[in-house]
Amino acid sequence: MAFGRLERTRAPQPMSDINMTPLIDVMLVLLVIFILTAPLMSSSLRLDLPRAGGTPATESPAVLAVAVDAQGQLYLGDQPVAAESLREQAARAAERQPATEVQLRADAGVPYGRVAELIGWLQEAGLSRIGFITASAPAASAAR
Repeated sequence: MAFGRLERTRAPQPMSDINMTPLIDVMLVLLVIFILTAPLMSSSLRLDLPRAGGTPATESPAVLAVAVDAQGQLYLGDQPVAAESLREQAARAAERQPATEVQLRADAGVPYGRVAELIGWLQEAGLSRIGFITASAPAASAAR
C-alpha cells in the first residue's frame, strides 16, 4: 500500500525582497496631496508688510484675519470687504467668542490714521486681542 512518494521535495524558499510597490504608492499619494495643498497654504493677498523683529505669531483657537492694502481696501481673510460689513462680522465674531484674536496685516504704505480707525472699529465690536502681523526682519539688521 503506497500512500505517496517516499522522496521529499524541498519547500520553496521564503522571499527575502521587500515589496516596494505599496511604499511607492503612498509616496506618490503624499506628493499629490502636497502639490494640491501648497498653494492654499499661502495667502493670495500681496502686501508690503513692515519689517520688525520679535516672537512669531502664536496660533489662537479663534482668529479673525484682517488686512489693509496700500490703497486702503479692507480684506477679511483674502476677500475684499466693505467697512460696514467688516464691523458687522467683527461684532458677530465677538459675540460667538469674546477671546477672538484679530490678526491685523497692514501694508507699510497705509497711513497710520487708517489703521487706528480700523482698530477703533474692532474694539467697538468687542474685540480687544489685536495682533500686528509683520514680515521677519532681515538677518543683518537683527544681528545689530
